[in-house]
Amino acid sequence: MAIIHLQSLSYPGVEVFSRLTEAQLRNRLHPDDALIIVESPKVITTALDSGCEPVALLCEERHIEGDAADIIARCGDIPVYTGPRDLLATLTGYTLTRGVLCAMRRPCQPTAEQVCESARRVVVIDGVTDTTNIGAIFRSAAALGIDAVLLTHTACDPLNRRAVRVSMGSVFLVPWAWVDDSVASLRQLGFKTVAMALTDRSISLDDEALKREQRLALIMGTEGDGLPEATIAAADYTVRIPMAHGVDSLNVAAASAVAFWELRCR
Repeated sequence: MAIIHLQSLSYPGVEVFSRLTEAQLRNRLHPDDALIIVESPKVITTALDSGCEPVALLCEERHIEGDAADIIARCGDIPVYTGPRDLLATLTGYTLTRGVLCAMRRPCQPTAEQVCESARRVVVIDGVTDTTNIGAIFRSAAALGIDAVLLTHTACDPLNRRAVRVSMGSVFLVPWAWVDDSVASLRQLGFKTVAMALTDRSISLDDEALKREQRLALIMGTEGDGLPEATIAAADYTVRIPMAHGVDSLNVAAASAVAFWELRCR
């Protein structure tokens, strides 16, 4: 362990926490060098437990022997950058969440076939780009029995810094993968597909036919435009959540939690 007390914001190596954009961290040209940023001791611990490899830590001085002590002990010989709260807030642009950040190597990405091999309930996130919604969907998926998450290439990266934080580390708990075609790919993997959408042929979420299905893939779209018409037309079921007081829809994160609970494997 090398504890480095920062006196300025130009110390070599600190740029990973302060200046690199999400695209630069992801490093598509050199994926073996791709990194993610994980915040707060609880989420960092979850990431470590899942096998993520730490590269560097940034924490307030007071946390070295406090909230970050166990993490520092687990991380071995990596640099630990530290400094007073005000300096680190200037470095990152905001006060640190629980005072600790960890840069980690981006984990290897499994295929859709791998994450769905023994799954019975999966969710497909189609085109959702809001990082807060992505994180919230993953958290609900972990809590409510979803076996895997699939994302179209138009959706936000689940390992985006904010998505990881909002998910409280659930992105490291639920297997996930990218998918090219949300309906055709799932059908090939043996799932009945459920498009969550308001149409004239939508059935209610509590329809008994849905609960009898052994393998279901729930497809969630964006709040504004919803799912593409082609996706809805190709799905085995089109499903709505019954509403009251004239409300026609829920936020996609809230809707996913309701759907996960109702269609969970019993």
